[in-house]
Amino acid sequence: MTGPVRATTDQILEISMNTNVGSADRTIRLVLAVVALVAAYLAGFGSALGIVLVVLAAVLAVTAVVRFCPLYRLFGASTASR
Repeated sequence: MTGPVRATTDQILEISMNTNVGSADRTIRLVLAVVALVAAYLAGFGSALGIVLVVLAAVLAVTAVVRFCPLYRLFGASTASR
């Protein structure tokens, strides 16, 4: 009898949803998320611009981490290698 089967995070993501954000795209999204957060800080987190930038940073960070972008799916685009 063998032990439990262990899947990597990449395998789980590939099984649960089709990834459509490639590694270069992920890096760019994470860098832009940090830039947006810094800009939100400079604009003031409570200002309208600051709030928009925080939301933008969150969307960029989440799509980079899960490697899935709903807009890419909508338009049939993908930067992930197959």
